[in-house]
Amino acid sequence: MKRFSTERRSNSQITTAHASSVDNRGTLRFHITIQYLVCGSSMEDTMDYMDDWSSDPDLWQHNNSFLFNMTASNTSSVHMGIMSPVMDKTINILLIIVLFITMVSLGCTMEVSKIKGHIVKPKGVAIAVLAQYGVMPLTAFCLAKAFQLAEMTAVVVLICGCCPGGSLSNILALALQGDMNLSIVMTSCSTVLALGMMPLLLYLYCQGFTNLQNTVPYIDIVISLFMILIPCGIGILINYYRPQYAKTITKVGLSILMIAVVVIGILSSIGIGGSILAVLSPPLMAVGALMPLIGYSFGYIISSIFRLNQSERRTVAMETGCQNIQLCSTILKIAFPPTMIGSLFLFPFVYASFQLIEASVLIVVFRCHQWFTRKQKDTYQPATTEDKPKEPCEGTV
Repeated sequence: MKRFSTERRSNSQITTAHASSVDNRGTLRFHITIQYLVCGSSMEDTMDYMDDWSSDPDLWQHNNSFLFNMTASNTSSVHMGIMSPVMDKTINILLIIVLFITMVSLGCTMEVSKIKGHIVKPKGVAIAVLAQYGVMPLTAFCLAKAFQLAEMTAVVVLICGCCPGGSLSNILALALQGDMNLSIVMTSCSTVLALGMMPLLLYLYCQGFTNLQNTVPYIDIVISLFMILIPCGIGILINYYRPQYAKTITKVGLSILMIAVVVIGILSSIGIGGSILAVLSPPLMAVGALMPLIGYSFGYIISSIFRLNQSERRTVAMETGCQNIQLCSTILKIAFPPTMIGSLFLFPFVYASFQLIEASVLIVVFRCHQWFTRKQKDTYQPATTEDKPKEPCEGTV
């Protein structure tokens, strides 16, 4: 026996459909919640999909988690087996705490004098901002179109592409012997500018998709971006008034971040079970691998066109390809309802894995190039003096 009910919330223009199936013994075999935009999906299409799924019992297993992406032209993602409310709140709290600690640590790396210096001569920062908010959102949009991602999946990729740079870029720039002052100032400026640039870019690029105009919660995103400025400001004040504590806070924050990423990954895997496979699908894996690589490449190319020096080019490359994954995951987890986002809030961690792997390869290549160049200079250095035959001194026979 099948039951199907619908409800409509006019304020958000989202229709929620609840469907369940009970076998002859009265056991609930499955329960699914579908949310889709009224302007995009039709109820008839949704019921057809429900009929197809409910007719095949093998598709459903008791107490297991699944996520199905309906790839029809006018349908959006359907998320089933959402994690329990307790687990969901636990992960939300962890993400907020980790983001707070990360932004305080980022603020502790900012020095007012260095920021003023780059404001007076803003060429490097302006080019880096152009690369950050020009290359990455456009890359995310093009990849979402090229791989024909579903609407909600495309939103996730766009949000990741529109995020500001993260603190990881400072570490990678240091490993590449980049301009650390430019790296820190660029991370600071991109974080502040995200308050206006991120909602604007999301609005512009969402126009390129049919059903995304009413999907993105712009107000929640702006609130999240505004809130990250508070811990960042706290870090700046600590570095200004108590600089002796700044390095310790930065090191502790980085350690907590590494541990928290592992813990959140484990809790998410337990909470959503098999639906995590949706994040590991070939299209999303390809997008996660290509985005940072394109960012690194175009960041270096753009800075080369404007004739920045080599250390600044490497810095802009890292700042362009590295995104603030903590901010992205927190926005996806907090701003979107669980039935809509499902396991897709884990995509930033997929992106982070590839951005770290690819940056590590670039660092190894750079170090090897340095070593071979130095060795060649030592081996083939021309002699400064030549041995000449001694002339006989006067008075010698």
